[in-house]
Amino acid sequence: MSRGPRPGEVGTRADLRNIDIVAPNLNRRFSGVTATVQVLLPLQARSLAIACLGHHLPTGVPSLRWRDILIHGWSRPKSAPVRIWHARRNIEMLAGVLLRDLLRQPWRLVFTSAAQRRHSRYTRWLIRRMDAVIATSPQAARFLEVPATIIMHGVDLERFRPAADRTSEWAATGLPGRYGIGAFGRVRHQKGTDLFVEAMCRLLPRYPDFTAVIIGLVTPDNAGFAEGLRQRVAQAGLADRVLFLGELPAAEIPGWFRRLLIHVAPQRWEGFGLTPLEAMASGTAVVATRAGVFESLVEDGATGFITDIEDLEGLVARLETLMKDPERAAAMGREGRRHAEVRFALAVEAEKIAAVYLRVSQA
Repeated sequence: MSRGPRPGEVGTRADLRNIDIVAPNLNRRFSGVTATVQVLLPLQARSLAIACLGHHLPTGVPSLRWRDILIHGWSRPKSAPVRIWHARRNIEMLAGVLLRDLLRQPWRLVFTSAAQRRHSRYTRWLIRRMDAVIATSPQAARFLEVPATIIMHGVDLERFRPAADRTSEWAATGLPGRYGIGAFGRVRHQKGTDLFVEAMCRLLPRYPDFTAVIIGLVTPDNAGFAEGLRQRVAQAGLADRVLFLGELPAAEIPGWFRRLLIHVAPQRWEGFGLTPLEAMASGTAVVATRAGVFESLVEDGATGFITDIEDLEGLVARLETLMKDPERAAAMGREGRRHAEVRFALAVEAEKIAAVYLRVSQA
């Protein structure tokens, strides 16, 4: 496969005839899949002729419009007999099937699956029409009815990095206390935001040096859920120490990871879940449940702690272990950074995906 555009050309409108791989992002709402696309594609663009299509497109990557596909989609790329269409959602798989099988354009279809649940009949129908399937974890692979290559997500170690002085970074926010503790992700039952809030209502009165932040979107269907959490915080007299910051621009999230001493991932269910990995890369200790692949990311007792799903008492106990000993939390954060560097560099993920592309394009 050919090399991608030179750095000076990156971010321009692509000519499909010079592109080997198209990575669509067809969901208008920002999601974990979108976050993956935004961090992975710029790295891939350094060595591959890859372009993106759709919404929330990453900077530093050539982009396409649908008209480019419909006008030039029958042309073959210069360096391979077919192009790769890399889907991550049902709608993207369907679009690829239509391009290849209905319009007879020269595509090979790759799908990445993160879901840890039995797929619907429709999704299984789409997956069977893929030329290759990637699973983001062994757990996700077990729910597939076709062979899959397991490639776990990596983390951008340049974007997510430890603070030179975490205490000063926190102080610069102007928030109370010396240390930050936080949970990131959409505010909803699935994410366990209520468990985090309840744990904070119990622990913050005993540990006045800590302030908690919750960062994430509240969708209209979860407005009542979020309001109930705010009322619980107010009743506990902690409205100035449990802060709901809402959805923040993606560019601001790495800074918040660097400011926190402890990141909490109390999910009840998760497909993969990148936040513990991003926290570890940022030198932040992690307390997470057994949801998603968290057990494969966090080294229990070394980079943080793992608790059972829905185990509020266990969550409180593990958090208190770190809140009463900030030095231990800091040491776990340092170990987390080393762990991320050794096992979860984003470059490793990109290399493994490129190998799948090469295999499929030559099949």
